[in-house]
Amino acid sequence: MRRLAALVSLLLPFLLPPVPAHAGSTPLQVYGAWHCGDDACIWGTVRSTTDFDSKNHWLIDRGDGRPSVNLVVLSFVHPVKLLHRTTDAQTLDGVPRGMTSDIVNYFTSRGIRVMLSIGGITYTDAWNAALAENATQFGRNAAEVAQRLGVGIEIDYEENSRPDLVGLQAFIDAYRSALPYDATGADPAARLTIDLAAGDRWLIDIGRKATADWLRTDLPVLDYANAMVPARQPSTSGAIANWQEHIDGKPTYSPPIPPLAPAKFTGAFYIAEGNKVRPECTDFDASLQKSTGSFVQTAAPNGAGLTPGMLGYMFWAAERPSTRGVTTAPPNSCEGGVGGGATAYAIPLPMPALRQS
Repeated sequence: MRRLAALVSLLLPFLLPPVPAHAGSTPLQVYGAWHCGDDACIWGTVRSTTDFDSKNHWLIDRGDGRPSVNLVVLSFVHPVKLLHRTTDAQTLDGVPRGMTSDIVNYFTSRGIRVMLSIGGITYTDAWNAALAENATQFGRNAAEVAQRLGVGIEIDYEENSRPDLVGLQAFIDAYRSALPYDATGADPAARLTIDLAAGDRWLIDIGRKATADWLRTDLPVLDYANAMVPARQPSTSGAIANWQEHIDGKPTYSPPIPPLAPAKFTGAFYIAEGNKVRPECTDFDASLQKSTGSFVQTAAPNGAGLTPGMLGYMFWAAERPSTRGVTTAPPNSCEGGVGGGATAYAIPLPMPALRQS
């Protein structure tokens, strides 16, 4: 019986039925997880790869030796500490001590792209302070870290009230002066993305600016956006409604938010946090990444972009995203949910050059 159970576990990823293709569908290209380490997104200590693997093996092995994701975003870098290149008990030269080259290589050696996320809701004031002090140097420092570690950078600036858009533009300009936009995706450090709200009704000013000036298909500045998780796990219809807002824009707002090309953003779900294990982690057949799959692969442009389908999915968040609640460490690891989706959607590894329109 034990041998039979082991064989079933090995073959399970191959036995999952593929998600049916639909007319006008586009394969997913981005399928990734934010990663909070083992200390609620601080990444304050150096970890051995043996310890790290014991908590995170599912990310590199969905049960058949293939990774469950093609992107991991290490979250979070403190904005002011990056600007000042701080060294303290939890930080080395502006970067959390746990975000080491060994951890980056743990993923990249298996064809998984790695990025660092700057900010998060806890560091909103720190984003404001860093932009006000020296946004240009802040952007240069981010580019230098990206080049040194061979990673991309995610902007997670969650200021809902009067964000410093002039400073954010200076940060992006400085980053791009060092690392120009690269449509091929060949240079990992040139990958620069931004997080937007789940829909268009929060982070309105940032969403408007990003959509109008940085996420255009004709003059791209940022590679793409992540539509973040809402306050709680949405229903299938709720998730789709949020994403449709980005595609449609908000023409009645003053000033309006323009439409966003489906090829320029991902959608997101929770896999950890709260007090129960979610099917998004453990059971693909019962998951939102399955029930929304038809929409994500076929979403039609509505004023921006030419090709149907969103870019893919992101999951919040691997290992321990908060001090309370479930984690994705064993026995809750996510081979059956996220890994099952990687098989069903035939997620490409490594990530290919992304659609541009």
